[in-house]
Amino acid sequence: MPTGEEVREKLREVMDPELGVNIVDLGLIYGVEVKGSSVTVKMTFTTPACPLLNFLVQNVESKVKELGLEDVRVELVWDPPWTPERMSPEAKMQLGMK
Repeated sequence: MPTGEEVREKLREVMDPELGVNIVDLGLIYGVEVKGSSVTVKMTFTTPACPLLNFLVQNVESKVKELGLEDVRVELVWDPPWTPERMSPEAKMQLGMK
């Protein structure tokens, strides 16, 4: 079974279509917990009204299932709220913030 770090690496393939940056580097992934063949991904969005919420959750589920984990749960987390400080240095550079 894949590790939490392997799941996190796979999630780098999920891109925010508006920004062209992956959700891990954007700081949207708050945690990954693998137990047997099940995984829980804790993630947030820049705003609760994000129009891409369902699209990105479906992409997360799809990518994780590619690793052989069939029981995928995405838990939305709103506290602490997302801020740009959660972004990786690479994402900030890509978006012209550094």
